[in-house]
Amino acid sequence: MPNDTALFIGQFLRSPATIGAVAPSSRRLAAAVCAPIPERGEPIVVELGPGTGAFTAEIQQRLDGRGHHLAVELNEQLARLLAERYPAVDVAHDDATRLGELLGERGLRMADVVVSGLPWAAFPDDAQRELLGAVTGAMSPGAAFTTFSYIHAIPLSSARRFRALLAERFEEVVPGRTVWRNTPPAFVFHARRPR
Repeated sequence: MPNDTALFIGQFLRSPATIGAVAPSSRRLAAAVCAPIPERGEPIVVELGPGTGAFTAEIQQRLDGRGHHLAVELNEQLARLLAERYPAVDVAHDDATRLGELLGERGLRMADVVVSGLPWAAFPDDAQRELLGAVTGAMSPGAAFTTFSYIHAIPLSSARRFRALLAERFEEVVPGRTVWRNTPPAFVFHARRPR
């Protein structure tokens, strides 16, 4: 949506380290990132950094009224927009490092799937470790974690450090195919079984 793009660019210019992108993710990237959401049952799905809701829409479609969808957004304006746009989503205007507490406050067990739109390559080492520690600490033993990276970030030391951290924190990490029809092109990491 053009309005979403304008909002996203404005928020990026205000805080590039926390927004991390100049445009919302494409539907193709959303489909690739949300692939681990189970087709049955009542899963607890956590979405980190939902922005304007590109992944949110895909998660809602896949859940189709099942389970619980908790979206954690640090940016107040984006959190407000998301809550208005998706009334069925439990939107928390909060920090992802508080994920375990946010689940506990809602009486929820550990997450079955964590979908991340956070700009991991933009974070320093200590922030990556703290955030991923909060994520793995809030996941059930067989849970799935998915995130993505922009193709231009591959050579960055922070991106390489994050890939190594994923391998350290999960038993299985599988890189997906490049999604060329995204601005900019991106690829997905699927990780399972947190250590």
